[in-house]
Amino acid sequence: MQALITSNDVLFVLLGAIMVLAMHAGFAFLEVGTVRKKNQVNALVKIMVDFSVSTIAYFFIGYSIAYGVDFFSGAEALSVNNGFALVKFFFLLTFAAAIPAIISGGIAERAKFNPQLAATFFVVGLIYPFFEGIAWNDHYGVQPWLLATFGAKFHDFAGSVVVHAMGGWIALAAVVLLGARNGRYNKDGRLHAYPPSNIPFLALGAWILTVGWFGFNVMSAQSIQGISGLVAVNSLMALVGGTLAAFVLGKNDPGFVHNGPLAGLVAVCAGSDLMHPLGALMTGAVAGAIFVKAFNFTQSRLKIDDVLGVWPLHGLCGAWGGIAAGIFGSTIFGGRGGVSFVSQLIGTSLGVVIAVAGGVLIYGALKRLVGIRMGQEEEFDGADLSIHKIGSTAED
Repeated sequence: MQALITSNDVLFVLLGAIMVLAMHAGFAFLEVGTVRKKNQVNALVKIMVDFSVSTIAYFFIGYSIAYGVDFFSGAEALSVNNGFALVKFFFLLTFAAAIPAIISGGIAERAKFNPQLAATFFVVGLIYPFFEGIAWNDHYGVQPWLLATFGAKFHDFAGSVVVHAMGGWIALAAVVLLGARNGRYNKDGRLHAYPPSNIPFLALGAWILTVGWFGFNVMSAQSIQGISGLVAVNSLMALVGGTLAAFVLGKNDPGFVHNGPLAGLVAVCAGSDLMHPLGALMTGAVAGAIFVKAFNFTQSRLKIDDVLGVWPLHGLCGAWGGIAAGIFGSTIFGGRGGVSFVSQLIGTSLGVVIAVAGGVLIYGALKRLVGIRMGQEEEFDGADLSIHKIGSTAED
């Protein structure tokens, strides 16, 4: 029997939506602190406009694809249960809008602005809700099949795979199609360092994201009755594990230290309602290690110029989180059980495949039709702080 929705539930979900909305300021300052100084204004504007485009795409198209619900009835009908359906949409919108915010960090400093807005619309309106509907609304029979075959559905409580891995793997496709920033690699292939422009801004962004993540995870219960201290403490332990692993392996580098908690929090989203806190600590520590090692490997060996390391941070750590839920969520490791490792592996792999295919399709089409990268002269002209230029070029 479905629990009665109360005004407390409306307030609970609304507060969660506001906390996750505030995380977009974290995305903005994390990017601002990482990119070169000449690109800071463009980074700020991009995050704000991307969120607005995401809202339109999700309101008119995406939410209906994922949940079969639209908001074209009268305001009186939308006010039922104190407007709970609307605040639920608001909450899930903030998750959807995180996808282009993640992508933004990977493609920074050489992507055209307007094509990126078009990509945001299609990603949030079509690609993301397609997998969201599979994972969270049992579309296309995937979840019932996993339940019948392996004893449990794919479990992703707060979006390690649905949000973060999707964003990270779409970003990987976009970054590869864009190519590296001019001057990033020498003729002999050696990396030319572009150090963060503002460590305090980078740290501020990381702290805003870290605090907001407790809304991201805890409020994913979507009702006051479902709130769990286990989710909160698991989130805490994962961020600590990620921080310490990044601190040690990153050799005190402030960029790694401040991304460490984010890696841990990305990974714990999926199983935060199932794991024992020690399992969450281990999940976060592994994620912190993955981020440091994969970031260095991506930049130096693969020659993929992912500016903020969003593929290691969100793509790889998100995928690890989906798999970790099947490990540390099981009773043998002190978890609550009700999860299948095979289902987690299949569900995670499906999310990755959809993300990569969607990213290649959208960014590949835009690259062919209108171009997604600025010309070399624009990239070096240094005129990035002029607001009037933002409409034609995103990054300098």
